[in-house]
Amino acid sequence: MYNSADPPLVLMFTGLFIGITSCTAFVVSLKQLLKAWSKNRSTLNLANLQGVQVFFPFLGVGLGICIFLASCLEVFAFSGFIAYGFSLPLTVLMAGLVWYQLTRLFNQLEERGLRGIDLDDLSLGKIIPQQNLPEN
Repeated sequence: MYNSADPPLVLMFTGLFIGITSCTAFVVSLKQLLKAWSKNRSTLNLANLQGVQVFFPFLGVGLGICIFLASCLEVFAFSGFIAYGFSLPLTVLMAGLVWYQLTRLFNQLEERGLRGIDLDDLSLGKIIPQQNLPEN
């Protein structure tokens, strides 16, 4: 049974800490690999962008977000089963969609180079209908 006098604040801050430190490691490793790729334009470096060196910190970000979200729900008097039952599928879905977009971006980078990346081609225009603005 949940005791409102004992909210999982330690878990909430632990999840936040895991998410922030993993995000920092993710960004640093991504920058290093992109810098190495820009120097020699090797497809091996792009394969490393989708490898363990980038995926492991990305997994840490997802784990931190899941723990943080579930702990926040537990603070608002949801049971642990309900909180993790909601946050785990939501986190897996969001992380999967972000990883899918990231791999599509890496594929565009490999095929067309840095100047060939089309941010409008990342399927957001297909999901969100765009309205044409009137020209003045």
